[in-house]
Amino acid sequence: MTVLVIGLGGVTNGGKTTLAEKLKKMLPNCDTMSQDDFFKPESEVETDECGFKLYDVLDALYMDEMVKSIRNWMKSPASSAVVTEEPQSTCDKLKNTEDVYILIVEGFLLYNYEPLNELWDRRYFLTLPYEECKRRRSTRVYQPADGPGYFDGHVWPMYLKYKNEVEENASNIVYLDGTKSQEELLSCVYSDIIQELKKLRE
Repeated sequence: MTVLVIGLGGVTNGGKTTLAEKLKKMLPNCDTMSQDDFFKPESEVETDECGFKLYDVLDALYMDEMVKSIRNWMKSPASSAVVTEEPQSTCDKLKNTEDVYILIVEGFLLYNYEPLNELWDRRYFLTLPYEECKRRRSTRVYQPADGPGYFDGHVWPMYLKYKNEVEENASNIVYLDGTKSQEELLSCVYSDIIQELKKLRE
């Protein structure tokens, strides 16, 4: 059995979820997991001196639960209730994929937590310039909603802080330009994963 755990990290509103869902449809026995599902309840998230809720930090998430969930999936991916339709375009490129299982984990803080870093087979990081990220973020509705100044006061500074940490400490990360079309990003990541699968099966 071949198990592949893929990280799809990076900036808020960079297109991580969309990319993960599209890849799921194209890859054999593919499941997805979202870091957003591991947020602590609002009452447990700290507030800074400016009154901003500190959501964009590791302490706002149940990270140990996330690691446990990924490890559980790795132990028995076949029982994770993934219903895979016939992948749209894998069949010709990869023969005999019954024993291949892929988990795509998407989130904004994937590579800054050491216990997670032991699990990745491939890591991708989506980036966006400030103006585009702010524009996209302003079109989304969050619970709780972004208050005035929240993006500039908390979201963007935290993104830059964690991105710098990743660049300094993590290797083998493929950086992706989130301003490219979804088709371009999908094609790039998909072909990279197919190459990785071929290597694993040689």
